[in-house]
Amino acid sequence: MIPNASLSLVILLIVAVVLFYLALTDFKHYKIRNDVILLLVVLFFVHALLSGRWANIPWNIGFSLFILAILIYLYSQNLLGGGDVKLLAVALLWVGLDCALPFALLLLIFTAIHALAARLGWVGSQQIGDDDRPRIAFAPSVAAALIGTFMLGCLHPAP
Repeated sequence: MIPNASLSLVILLIVAVVLFYLALTDFKHYKIRNDVILLLVVLFFVHALLSGRWANIPWNIGFSLFILAILIYLYSQNLLGGGDVKLLAVALLWVGLDCALPFALLLLIFTAIHALAARLGWVGSQQIGDDDRPRIAFAPSVAAALIGTFMLGCLHPAP
């Protein structure tokens, strides 16, 4: 397929809208739907083909699967929710090794801001189980970090 820079940027815009919807849904209901995750995966492959980044697909998949194994362990220890695991794996599929560091830094910043806002009572949090720690919706931070990574130009079409 011949790369098409304009269409690949349209795909990034569509993904940003989907991420905003996903973040809002998780923020309100603490749920991340599987069909939205699947849509993000399909859009990744479409973007990779349209942007000329198809050579990175195996590396992105390998990186995402490696981190997914770690995330599944964290899920088994009740440190992450199942939806968060799925969303992070898909976000890492998008960013791959090339953009993982900017994504991680943005994720740290947005998660810290969200956690501080929850601690100050500016946004809601959820109590689950017997522990006293409040839990925040993680999708808004992941979505903001992924959109921020897009805006930094990490996933612009290959030259």
